[in-house]
Amino acid sequence: MTGETALSESVHDTVDDRGAVLTQALGAILLIASFVGFVTGSQFTVFALLGFLFTVAYGWVEQQAATARALTLLATISTVLILSLITVFLFIEAFPVLTQMGIRLFALENPVTVFGVTVWPGVGEFWNTSGNVYALTPMIWGTLVTTAIAMCIAAPLGIAGALFISEIAPASVREVVKPGIEILAGIPSIVYGYLGYVTLNSYLMEHISLPNFGSLFLVGLVIGLMALPTVVSVAEDALSSVPNPMKDGSLALGVTDWQTMKGISIPAAFSGVSAAVLLGVGRAIGETMAATVILGHNQRLPEPLYDVFGNTETLTSLIASQYGNAHGSHMQALFAAGVVLFVVVMIISTASQLIEKRMKRKLGGDT
Repeated sequence: MTGETALSESVHDTVDDRGAVLTQALGAILLIASFVGFVTGSQFTVFALLGFLFTVAYGWVEQQAATARALTLLATISTVLILSLITVFLFIEAFPVLTQMGIRLFALENPVTVFGVTVWPGVGEFWNTSGNVYALTPMIWGTLVTTAIAMCIAAPLGIAGALFISEIAPASVREVVKPGIEILAGIPSIVYGYLGYVTLNSYLMEHISLPNFGSLFLVGLVIGLMALPTVVSVAEDALSSVPNPMKDGSLALGVTDWQTMKGISIPAAFSGVSAAVLLGVGRAIGETMAATVILGHNQRLPEPLYDVFGNTETLTSLIASQYGNAHGSHMQALFAAGVVLFVVVMIISTASQLIEKRMKRKLGGDT
């Protein structure tokens, strides 16, 4: 009888496995059909998508474990595929202007010559849609300056705030401050931009005598305040994850609280703190609405170049302010601005990972 029961259970498991495989195969076919229909603009896409959802629902009821594994695999593959398609589409759309402008995409107004030899090209005018001239130099400069100003505000203040909440503040204060900071992180960027334009802009014009509305300094200040809650929240989570015995052991040796934070908490949580700063940099670089509201959209370099109170453009504000009327090479130039943003963020991300690996080796005693 025992042998017959085992045989029956084995047959039942085999049937379940085959059913799970068939369900997953059908779901994969329907999902691929949905994607193909979406790309080709087919009117039958919705039926394939509904079939996929029905198949997932059936699999979740009948073979929940197998369906969960398949969905996690699908989510991973979809993430990589979607990001790859976005990247490919971005470069394809920008390719005509990238080939047309070449190095002149980063040119100056006047060529730079050394001993009569031109070492850097000039375009005469940075941005001229009627003349098909699209040099992104002022926008790149504006993005770098505003990001640098924002991170000079968000990085030190964010880490200091995270240290206070995690290491210094009593529990009653932490329970109030931490949710408040997370609420600030959810405020829409257009609200920050509007407040900066209405209040800070007027203040700077009245008390510093700025000649016009909008400046790189003001945009960097507003974006830094926007990125501050994100840096504080993520860095605080990283600092709170440091084991208490490490801190207690440091304090038992007679060191001060500040020495413990500097020598134990921050190095141990360096990975999370660096991730917090990186998120702040990403928000500063990619911020659109605040810069669009505040800046005057002047596609020229500040004069002098270090004038942070000058009014120019950023890559994101350029795209946001001009995409509605863009077509042809003008639209391709905006995609080229997106490519530059993509490359800059990728470089920053790679550099942060290298710094993190170096810090881990140093903390681990490796050379």
